[in-house]
Amino acid sequence: MTSTENLKHRDDAQFATYLATETGKRLVKLRKELVSRGFYGWDLKDAGDAMAQEFLMSQLREHRPNDAVLSEEAVDNTARLSAKRVWIIDPLDGTQEFSEPERHDWAVHVALWESNETSDGALVAGAVSLPAIELTLSTDPIYKTPEKHDGPPRLVVSRTRTPREAILVADALGCDAMRLGSAGAKAMSVVLGECDIYLHTGGQHQWDSAAPVAVARAAGLFTSRIDGSELIYNQADTWLPDLIVCRADLAEPVLAALRKSAR
Repeated sequence: MTSTENLKHRDDAQFATYLATETGKRLVKLRKELVSRGFYGWDLKDAGDAMAQEFLMSQLREHRPNDAVLSEEAVDNTARLSAKRVWIIDPLDGTQEFSEPERHDWAVHVALWESNETSDGALVAGAVSLPAIELTLSTDPIYKTPEKHDGPPRLVVSRTRTPREAILVADALGCDAMRLGSAGAKAMSVVLGECDIYLHTGGQHQWDSAAPVAVARAAGLFTSRIDGSELIYNQADTWLPDLIVCRADLAEPVLAALRKSAR
């Protein structure tokens, strides 16, 4: 088989892993090249977004031409709502961190949502690459989150904003806190066992969490909205503003703290 034929015959999880990894490699190379030429800030952000989107779409058009796509970097095509298979992608999650050459906390997200006769639709494959540290986590092979560590739970929040709900959970559970950039980097820090809880409120879209949630679920972690309801994808409204990713044994304590704070 040629390499093109191999890609067409890879299963969806393997293909997602390929897409996230190869996009990440290209982003690392692009960042080095642009920084060496004196480009920073928005020049890096715009170039990274455009290149990653172009590469991912070229690969999806070639190897999965019958599937729909929902991407942060493209106009939403509502035809996806009647599609059976939809790739949900964030070509460059964490453009701010990407534009700061010393930072590693940015990611590439690739997920596949699929529906069938017995299901209204679910995430069936996903991969998140952390290109600056040359690591891709996916639904196949599954990365099993390490055993619980000694000490208080560790909660990861945004570099720039700490949600009220995260403060309440941290106080209730006696958490240590740390800060990271992109949503993918934060979710993967829980998958990797570097943190125990990622709680976000106040603004995200489906592409921000689809791939991280798929990978986290495969690793045995708990995922939900902050009210405990299910995270649902390929909805008409791309807005999906909050989520929890945490160790399964912390799910009830986290939700209990959130319920108490909502009274």
